[in-house]
Amino acid sequence: MDLIRKFVEQVIEKSDYTELDKYYLYNHVLHLVGKCEKECQEASIIDVKDALVEQAVLNQKIDDLSSSKDSLGCELMDLITPIPSVLNQRFNETYAQDKKRAIADFYELSKANDYVKTKAIAKNIYFKTPTDYGNLEITINLSKPEKDPKQIALAKKLAPSGYPLCQLCMENEGYYGRVDHPARTNHRIVRFNLGEEVWGFQYSPYAYFNEHCIFLDGKHEPMVISKETFSNLLEIVEKFPGYFAGSNADLPIVGGSILTHEHYQGGRHVFAMEEAPVEKSFRFAGFENVSAGIVKWPMSVIRLNGSDKAELVALSAKILDSWRKYSDEKVNVKAFDGDVLHHTITPIARMKNGNYELDLVLRDNQTSEEYPDGIFHPHKDVQHIKKENIGLIEVMGLAILPPRLKDELTEVGKHILGTSNEMKEYHRVWADEIKQNHPEATAENITEIVNQETGRVFARVLEDAGVYKRNKQGQEAFMRFVENVGLE
Repeated sequence: MDLIRKFVEQVIEKSDYTELDKYYLYNHVLHLVGKCEKECQEASIIDVKDALVEQAVLNQKIDDLSSSKDSLGCELMDLITPIPSVLNQRFNETYAQDKKRAIADFYELSKANDYVKTKAIAKNIYFKTPTDYGNLEITINLSKPEKDPKQIALAKKLAPSGYPLCQLCMENEGYYGRVDHPARTNHRIVRFNLGEEVWGFQYSPYAYFNEHCIFLDGKHEPMVISKETFSNLLEIVEKFPGYFAGSNADLPIVGGSILTHEHYQGGRHVFAMEEAPVEKSFRFAGFENVSAGIVKWPMSVIRLNGSDKAELVALSAKILDSWRKYSDEKVNVKAFDGDVLHHTITPIARMKNGNYELDLVLRDNQTSEEYPDGIFHPHKDVQHIKKENIGLIEVMGLAILPPRLKDELTEVGKHILGTSNEMKEYHRVWADEIKQNHPEATAENITEIVNQETGRVFARVLEDAGVYKRNKQGQEAFMRFVENVGLE
């Protein structure tokens, strides 16, 4: 059986098409790909799709650019994807009977139609490192394809499109893509209401953890952390059982990569921060039904837990308002420079044993002459491992490290073993420390040693990002802020 016939057979098996549609489907794929008499050696529909895309390049139906190949691949996989109205109708019908089943069905579709890039994600390097804060998770992100020089050159020649306004806008659903914007032909968004507003629920194509999803505002509006944020997050964890929901901060340096479109992230994953214990408990005045405390974590986290959603929202808003205005020069905490705001919160919500739980991570985006990248940002001596912003996912204990480290850490290992290597000079101080501290290093255990030391650097990265340091002075200052909010 040739590739096209095999693909058509699988489309019929996995979609609303029937055997009566086979000639229609064959001709449609033939038009997109060109003549293909190659026998099918592939098993999965995604592998067959990939083979068809390569055949289209050979047939000169598309350019040999990653953007062109991705666009065709998405168009082919759109054949097994229900149109948005049908998908939403089915989701809502199932949701009315079984919320978890509806969510699981949507996730399975998002993997089956290759919107969630499971083959690419499998390339990522992942390991855990035991630390004083629990098992931190480390990923070296190898899943996102790098743009080739020809594609970059073409993108520079394009006039700004302005459509869609960003990669989180609803208008991405079904978009064919272009050189400077990813194809989303097989992309679907589940609509749901948050208060009076229409929001969208989708999965992340290059997921960093299990069922990594995005909740996005139906309107293109800037991210803002406010009382409404806390209410929205708690409502989301009600609507999507088993999922956490969190927001990146709304300020540069401490915020996420997209601050222009209001959105949250979520998923079915337990991070180290969730398992970290409360090490100092207290209750805030006027909120006696809410358990509160400082979490044993490298960053500065206040955990709230209670059964009354409105009470948690009100207390979170009070803490945010207090933090926005709070300064403490003894520990370099400063709320404003003139009209420039420095303080915000990274919030994370979850359901815990039937109660609502909110972790409020205090953030400060000041810079200084000594720390031009950010006072509470990874400092220079750890930037050889991580120099990017510490966003929501890292805050919770999962490092997203750049692809360069895959080869660079191998060279570090060779340096430690004293063998010929091409180690980058910026790793030298760190590598020499590892070499001194691990005389037992051998070819058999060097990967494990370097991985564990990388995880320890990540712990330091999080400590740098923590506003109140993990020492007596820092923790006393943390309590001064808590008291400023108002204790019982």
